Amino acid sequence: MTHAKDMLDTYPRSFELDAQLLAECIEACADCAQACTACADACLAEDDAAKLVSCIRLNLDCADVCAATGRVLSRQTAYDAAVTRAVVAACAQACRSCGDECARHGEMGMRHCQVCADACRRCEQVCTRVLDALAA
Repeated sequence: MTHAKDMLDTYPRSFELDAQLLAECIEACADCAQACTACADACLAEDDAAKLVSCIRLNLDCADVCAATGRVLSRQTAYDAAVTRAVVAACAQACRSCGDECARHGEMGMRHCQVCADACRRCEQVCTRVLDALAA
């Protein structure tokens, strides 16, 4: 359970995006960051972790980008649309790259990678919706 929407509802000013979409993106970023961190750790526990170096790296990069994106989206005071667009676009790309890599391993039976790929896909989709809303 997160408090993103509850916190946005208490914000004393208006902001550029729909509050529900903004909260959904913040929550998807937090969820994806956690899934990617856990997936990297599970990859390290696999018998042949050396073959998962790219996956682990993408997991860790994606986790960091998602966490930063969620924090940027949580701050609406003195909002800078250009910065927000760049961060959200980077998050969508990190999720796409990590999701693609994890999906390959998920198809080979690594359940943790499939769970991570699903979280990445969801975050990528929500980030894309935010980018569309920012462009409108």
